[in-house]
Order: sequence, then C-alpha cells, then structure tokens
Amino acid sequence: MTEPVFAAEPSRLLIAAVAGILLLLLLIIKFKIHPVLSLLISALFIGLGAGMPVPTLVSTVEKGAGETLQGIVLLIGLGSLFGGILEVSGGAQCVAQTLVNRFGEKKAGVALGITGLVVGTTVFFEAGVVILIPLAFGLAKRTKKSTLYYVIPLLAGLATGFAFIPPSAGSVLVANMLNVDLGIMIAVGVPVGILSLIFAGILWSKFIGNRINTGLPSNIQEVREAEEGNLPEFSTVLVIILVPLVLILCSTVSAYIPNIEFVRPALEFLGTPFVALIIAVLLAMYFLGKRQGYNGEQLKKILDRSLRPTGQILLVITGGGIIRWVLQDCGMGDIIGPVLEKSGLPLVLVAFLIAALIRASVGAAVVAMTMAAGIMASMPGVAELSPVYLAAMVCAINGGATAFSHVNDSGFWLVNSLLEIDEKTTLKSWTIMETIVGVTGLVCAILISLFA
Repeated sequence: MTEPVFAAEPSRLLIAAVAGILLLLLLIIKFKIHPVLSLLISALFIGLGAGMPVPTLVSTVEKGAGETLQGIVLLIGLGSLFGGILEVSGGAQCVAQTLVNRFGEKKAGVALGITGLVVGTTVFFEAGVVILIPLAFGLAKRTKKSTLYYVIPLLAGLATGFAFIPPSAGSVLVANMLNVDLGIMIAVGVPVGILSLIFAGILWSKFIGNRINTGLPSNIQEVREAEEGNLPEFSTVLVIILVPLVLILCSTVSAYIPNIEFVRPALEFLGTPFVALIIAVLLAMYFLGKRQGYNGEQLKKILDRSLRPTGQILLVITGGGIIRWVLQDCGMGDIIGPVLEKSGLPLVLVAFLIAALIRASVGAAVVAMTMAAGIMASMPGVAELSPVYLAAMVCAINGGATAFSHVNDSGFWLVNSLLEIDEKTTLKSWTIMETIVGVTGLVCAILISLFA
C-alpha cells in the first residue's frame, strides 16, 4: 500500500473531502459540466482545501492519472476491439439468442449473472466487464428491455466473484494477509458469493430494470442485426469468448501447481490479461471477421468505430482515479482506521466498517481491502481466532471494500461510460448494487462468526 505523501490535518481533510464530493455532484448534476472537467476541478479543490502544497498536488494528479491508466488502458482498448467484432459479426446476437432460447427471457439474466460469478473468480473486474458486456447488450437488444435488466446481474456476478471466491485477486489478497487457508476461504466464500449474486444481481436487476429504462449505447444502436442464417456458430463464439478467460485462469492456477516450472513462464505470459485479449481479438478477427466474409478494409472500419468511445471512457475513469489518489496521498485511510479500531464493536463489524469507510472516502476497492486487512491483522487476538471466523472476516472486509462505490471510484465511471447513462442513474443502479453485495457479505460474515 502506498504511504501518504502529505499528512493533512484530519478535520481539515474530512471537510475538504466532503465539500469536494458535493462540489463534484453539483457541477455534474446542476451545472451540467462535463464529468472529466468536474472530476479534475474537484480533485484540485480537495487537495488545496486539505492544505496539500501545490507541487505535491500537481505531482499527485499526474501520478494518479498514470497509476489509474496503466492497469486499464490496454484492457479498455482491446476489450472495445473485441466487443466491436463480437457485435458487428453477430456473435453477441448469437449468444443472446441462444441464452434466450435455452433459458427464456426471464432466466437469461440469471445465466449471465452465473457467468459473471465464475469469470469474476479468475479475472479482474475491468477485464471481465469489457469481455462480457457485449453479451448483456446483445440480450437487451434482442428482448427490447432496459440494459440494466441484464448488465446488473453480470456486474454483480463479477463483483461477488472478485470479492469472495478464490482464486480471485481480491479474496486471495485479504485471505493471505489474515493467514486464512484458501480451501476454507472457498468453502465460506462460495455460499456468500451465491447469496450476494441472488440479492444484488438477480433480484435487484428485476427491480431496477423494470423502473429505469436505459437504452443501448449509441455504438450498439448503430449496428444492424444480422439475419439468423448469417450468424456465426454459437460454439465458435463461445470458444473465442472463453479463450482469454481460460488463459488468465491457467496463469492464476499455475502459481499453485508444483513441478511445472518449465511451462509456468509461458502460462504467465499468455495469461497476462492484455496478452490474452490480443489473442482473443486476433481469433475474433479471423473466425468472426474473415470467415464471416469481412475483408481487411471492412475489419479496419469496424475496429476504428469500436474505439470511438474509448477516449472519453478512459478520461472519465482517470478523473475518478485522480480523486482517489489525492485522498489517499493526503492520508484519508490513516484517519479512519485507528478510530474504528478503538470502538469496541465486534471484530467482524469493525472490519467491515473500516473497509467501507476507506472505500467510500478513497474509492479504490483494493486499497480498502489492503488497509482494512492490515489494520485487522495488527489487532491483538486476531491471529488466535478460528480459521472459519477469519474467513468470515475476509468476507466482511471485502464486502465493505465493495460497498458504497460512487464518484471517486473509477469503476463507477467505467460503468457510467460503457452504459452511456447519467450519474443519477449510475448511483441508483450500480452504487446500490455494489452496496447490496457488501451488506450481504457483512450479514453472512456475522452469521458465520456466531458459529465459528
């Protein structure tokens, strides 16, 4: 975890943070200023308000932009290329039709949620979103329903898989910090993840999808549906979608398999998310492009059009990441943790509250997980707790680190930009979904801890 580079006076930092977030909402919702400008103005306001020296603030803004982009810029770009070919070739339409035909319109979202849950255990949230969201758009286009009806189960599945179920990076990170055996973590995390998906994905999507009708993004609306006879084979599309996921999974699993040193470097290279996506794009270009009758010039136009929205998406995500780094470099996390540590509340609840407050104030889920786990691991008596209790604590921490995603979280702006929905709708749909995931994790953790 990165140490604060400037120790702000606590009360001044809290006032600046609250005022900065309120200013951001006011600029976007009331004055209709573009989110990129609003985010940058708010980040500068928070930094100056907290008393951060100007050279340090400028350095933090530049660092925040770089740190935010370095993990996602290739994923977003390659994912857009992959999704563009999948959509124009009829691949997404083919998968959507197959899901509707096999599960029915009402259960297709459930299938998508389960897919997200499985995928979320192997890839980072952003990678799973860019690979799978074309399927949700395909279903919405096929059924003429709100995109939220299908996107929310997918997002909930990805979020719960990442938070609770190994070998996901989030669950493994916190489990290792608390010395929780991964076998026990899987036994505890799977039922927690399934319950979270049911409440946050399946039930919430039906509620919000029937009340807010969000249309397809403009680049999806422009694509005309292919004739059913011209659609690619379902098996071909499925294999191409699975290729990057399987490569990433093999890379993850290889770390736990002994005596494969001779192939592990190759698996780690091929399973690097951006390398796996390059392979997927090339396969899609051939099997869904060339084999479907598209020539090189046509494919280039498809790829060019698919990249049109990525500039704005990346800038908005960067703005959210800059706010997160300004808050983090001012020491926001170090203010919250010690206060709750001395509160005398049950340990599982303390773990959730520390993670949730860091998440709400700083924005980054992994930062909240890391800081909360570090604080809890340092508390007296935690090491002597039973393995099942510690696994429940992992669920509480990661639930808190998932809940309350809002304007300082780059994931909030990723969803906002990909779905082309306004900030109010993002708060009503995405933020509440993430909070349901987190609260479900807390409730399950409390119940498990009572019997641990």
